[in-house]
Amino acid sequence: MKVLFISSGRAGRPGDVVKNQGESLKAAGIVIDYFLINPGFLGYLMAIPKLRHTFKKGNYDLAHAHYSLCGFVAVLAGCKPLVVSLMGSDVYISGLFRTLTRLFIKYKWTETIVKTGKMKELIGINRVQVIPNGVDIERFRPIPKEIAREHIGYKENKKLIVFIAVKNREEKNLNLAMDAIKHLDDNTIDFKHIHDVPNWEIPYYLNAADLLLLTSRREGSVNVIKEAMACNCPIVSTDVGDVRWVIGDTEGCYISSFEPEVFSESIKKAINFGKRTNGRQRIIDLGLDSDSIARKIIALYEEVLSK
Repeated sequence: MKVLFISSGRAGRPGDVVKNQGESLKAAGIVIDYFLINPGFLGYLMAIPKLRHTFKKGNYDLAHAHYSLCGFVAVLAGCKPLVVSLMGSDVYISGLFRTLTRLFIKYKWTETIVKTGKMKELIGINRVQVIPNGVDIERFRPIPKEIAREHIGYKENKKLIVFIAVKNREEKNLNLAMDAIKHLDDNTIDFKHIHDVPNWEIPYYLNAADLLLLTSRREGSVNVIKEAMACNCPIVSTDVGDVRWVIGDTEGCYISSFEPEVFSESIKKAINFGKRTNGRQRIIDLGLDSDSIARKIIALYEEVLSK
């Protein structure tokens, strides 16, 4: 089977989530090519004829677009059959954009994937498929803390708390994390905002850390949570996306409110937990490893092609 992955591509490459999913499908025997769209209105507009040419010339069995804007472009480029993955932000946005997305789901896209049950509920269309993002448990695995800290060059003997997110994303709510840390007033704790780090380095930061914080206001299927779970890293998170379902009753992982004082108390609990979690087994039990998710996506592709 030959599939064209369509996504936006800053710096000439797909995002980590799209790339990781594509590579897991490659490992399962699917031929994956990537078509990247330059961000911005002009970039999407100019992509239409280029995508039409690429899809016809490549003799693809189907196209798989990531994010609704790429799905719109793929329809205008005549890509059929077409699977579209909605990633989170393109569902939580309201108004005309959501209405347009619902129309394309009903009448233009062959199949639509969302990442959580909450996203499906917001879309309000039953035939939408819920398939979360998977995590590569071969890459995201437990590593001894001293080895991980040496790898990232961290030499302090402190409790390391990490916040992993790109800069200047308002919905990531960095201020809540910083305010909660201030409430602790504990000089044995070191807080680091990790950004602009290649995805393959992230396992070292999660294993070097004593705790991961997620303070987002909204999310889809939260990749860094699953990555932390696969590394057995303790977590404190707001109740967003599928976090509550993913962590379940895993000891050392806590759901907190958006109040800095309450979030700070949850951090204390996680620090006092004082050891690694059993999160990796939870990921395996839920079938959230990338191989299991790849099999679900391939089954969907086969269903699309059989129609």
